[in-house]
Amino acid sequence: MPTVNQTPPDSRNLRNPSNLPSPLPSDPHQSLRDDVRMLGELLGDTIRAHEGAEVFVNVEEVRALAKRAHAGEPDAFQRLADRLRRLPIAEAVPIARAFAHFLTLANIAEQHHRVRRRREYAREPAGRPQPGSCTEAFDRWRTGGLQQPQLARLVRDLRIELVLTAHPTEIVRRTLLQAHHRIADLLARRDRPDLTPAERDESMAALRREVSNMWQTEEVRSSAVTPLDEVRGGLAIFEQSLWDALPRYLRQVERALGERLPLDAAPLRFGSWIGGDRDGNPNVTPEVTRKAVWMARWTAADLYARDIDALRTELSLTACTPELRAQAGDDPEPYRAILREVAARLREVRERAAAQIEDRPMAEDAAGSGLAGAAGLAGPLLLCRRSLIDTGNETIAAGRLTDILRRVAAFGLMLAPIDLRQEAARHAEAMAWLATVWGLGSYVDATEEERIALLVRALESDARRLADLDALSQRPPAPVQDVLDTFRMAAALPADSLGAYVITMASRASDVLAVELLQALAGARAPQRVVPLFETASDLHDAAAVLDLLFGIPWYRQRIGGRQEVMVGYSDSAKDAGRFAAAWALYRAQEQIVAVCERHGVHLTLFHGRGGSVGRGGGPTHLAIRSQPPGSIRGRLRVTEQGEMIQAQFGLHDIAVRTMEVYTTATLEATLAPAAAPPAAWRGAMDRLAARARASYRAVVYDDPAFLEYFHAATPAPELRGVRIGSRPVRRTGSDEMASLRAIPWQFAWTQTRLLLPSWLGLEAALPAAADAEDAAPLKEMYERWPFFRSTIDLMEMVLAKADPRIAAEYDRRLVPARLQALGGHLRDRLRQATARTMALSGHHDPVEDNPVLRRSIDVRNPYVDPINLVQIELLARLRESQNAPELWRAFVVTVNGIAAGMRNTG
Repeated sequence: MPTVNQTPPDSRNLRNPSNLPSPLPSDPHQSLRDDVRMLGELLGDTIRAHEGAEVFVNVEEVRALAKRAHAGEPDAFQRLADRLRRLPIAEAVPIARAFAHFLTLANIAEQHHRVRRRREYAREPAGRPQPGSCTEAFDRWRTGGLQQPQLARLVRDLRIELVLTAHPTEIVRRTLLQAHHRIADLLARRDRPDLTPAERDESMAALRREVSNMWQTEEVRSSAVTPLDEVRGGLAIFEQSLWDALPRYLRQVERALGERLPLDAAPLRFGSWIGGDRDGNPNVTPEVTRKAVWMARWTAADLYARDIDALRTELSLTACTPELRAQAGDDPEPYRAILREVAARLREVRERAAAQIEDRPMAEDAAGSGLAGAAGLAGPLLLCRRSLIDTGNETIAAGRLTDILRRVAAFGLMLAPIDLRQEAARHAEAMAWLATVWGLGSYVDATEEERIALLVRALESDARRLADLDALSQRPPAPVQDVLDTFRMAAALPADSLGAYVITMASRASDVLAVELLQALAGARAPQRVVPLFETASDLHDAAAVLDLLFGIPWYRQRIGGRQEVMVGYSDSAKDAGRFAAAWALYRAQEQIVAVCERHGVHLTLFHGRGGSVGRGGGPTHLAIRSQPPGSIRGRLRVTEQGEMIQAQFGLHDIAVRTMEVYTTATLEATLAPAAAPPAAWRGAMDRLAARARASYRAVVYDDPAFLEYFHAATPAPELRGVRIGSRPVRRTGSDEMASLRAIPWQFAWTQTRLLLPSWLGLEAALPAAADAEDAAPLKEMYERWPFFRSTIDLMEMVLAKADPRIAAEYDRRLVPARLQALGGHLRDRLRQATARTMALSGHHDPVEDNPVLRRSIDVRNPYVDPINLVQIELLARLRESQNAPELWRAFVVTVNGIAAGMRNTG
């Protein structure tokens, strides 16, 4: 069963352009219902045991009342709200906790059910493959005429990179996440048909223990999250699932392809921003990044060491080639001799990494060279493999040894090279200081042409280095020192440690050249590729012109070697213009970026900064990739996996494999059969729709002087500043203006109230009313035939299905001053208008009615989320009367967790 914020890629014709097989015919979700019912009963037993029968009765009565309210019983919702408002906080909080825990358990059951369904497809007697899998897609393409050599070449040449970020949307403590995984494992165990009665009883007892443990574990973090905490969390996902899932995924690819991939083929890799993303986060210092790198290297070496130990145990063979014997000497177990040396080198890597992390010198006898990069690890393993194959042991070579080599190709010695990210203005500030100190003139007052000339001149001929500054008495301001120290730190790291250098809020060519010069001044031996991130509507509009200017600079053309990576930002563009208008701005910008790269003969990789929520570019992976502009995906894709989506997409082994397969098939499909360019009439229609949407959105969010005050009153935005989710502040600066507010807390606050305003506002103005048949007719054709437009509308419809104006109205009634109440009512009217006009366009009577699994999931969840919202409203009212109330604060965070679990999203 898909999660609430996901849609199966095959659920309607445009999502399934090649008529993928329909799901299995028997009731596929009875097992899920059984699991949810069982977990709910265990939770009820736990509440009775630890909180008493009275609390359990209260929970059940509230649940019944919430379900009657959703069934349409008159006055039931008001009775529910009044009941929860009258309860003392000490009695209301356990009720909110009960519903939050139930939603969490339901989420775990849904995640496991996705695994179960995947295995059911694999066991089908007819061999019917799962839609979107490599087996299904490759067979379909071959049937359509794609030749095997071409398919094999496309797979070999794929370069997909999933970049994990620490964006503050993962609100669940790691302690509880670990418990969730244990529960999922127990659900999987109970699916085994060969369990004895005793084993089944024991699995039930273990589930009871886990649920009881969850109920008695503190949900609220006791201390602030640090960047290094986030690094540890990011590395944990490799140990938890990705380490094993990666070779399993590649075996699936090979099985579907019908031939072996080269050992160095890595169609899918990982990157990371965790510990390197310093944009607006003063907690990410050069020292933090340095330690993040060495923590990753230690973890990689440790994981490889475990594999090598296991391989040494297996390879007790004596027969070997002369080549291997020459390396192993007279040892009677030659493979173990070779691997013993590899294990020793890995210990040296771990020791060196530990010394760097702990800021201590290495012992002289431990200061060996370790491994000369990933090639130093792969070399002896390849030697063992050649020997095994040449002595008739290809079957043994194809086992654990091949898996390790696959990991080396994909993970290297870093698991995920770390990108650095910083705002363009910070680099300009550093360049201005350097220009002043070195007498190069005023950088601040220089025109863009003058800045480019200065930077190129320095790049071509300047022999200065940042180290020269050490002799100066004049010290830079702290922000400049941080930038300079970051580049010096980066230059001192092992060459394979870092990925891209991403420039936030890039808007001009000099933003890119400044980073190139700062790397050169730092003495970087292997400078990072520099990636401009275009985010706002105006910057997206100008992106192609900026690239065109850069490509015309001979030094820059030589530097990039015919390859350019460009990042497009979904979050800030949506905050700037609204989700609907931003979607069109992103589409057009990508078209123009593709065109300028083609004109200059530059190979392009687009890097998509998508979040988990629809308002930040989130949505089903297959649908998102298939709706990109033609030519924007040519076997190369980079995309962020943010916050809570990391666990949702990779937390369980089978789901991680499924996620990798979907990225693979969607990227290949977009490469093989890109969507056609839209006709001029459709483009003109989208220009008009987007203009209306943007004007409507900005009229409310930026131009209405009452809106910001309303936002802070009607949502928990002020209180969310104190929730310990991530290390990054919720604002770029100390200002309370909209421009300073980050996109994630902006989305987070509206998700909590369930108005979900950033995801749909503007749509009500863009779409014509159903009565306007003349305007609506062309849009119907666009919806039926244009994947981009259809996916945009479908994602909006999914948001509208999850929005609840009745809950949002209750926040207004209890928290918003009377003089601002009309604004809230106006926004809810807009929501109803957006819903009606979207339904008229899609032809649906209810949102997402063509996706019964998603529709049922929303309908089942909403009655359990409502009581948590109502308790949160009362807590906010009391918190705003008494700020110094630790128990109120803790209870508030419990409700934040619960609503996030119910919505399957934070920000």
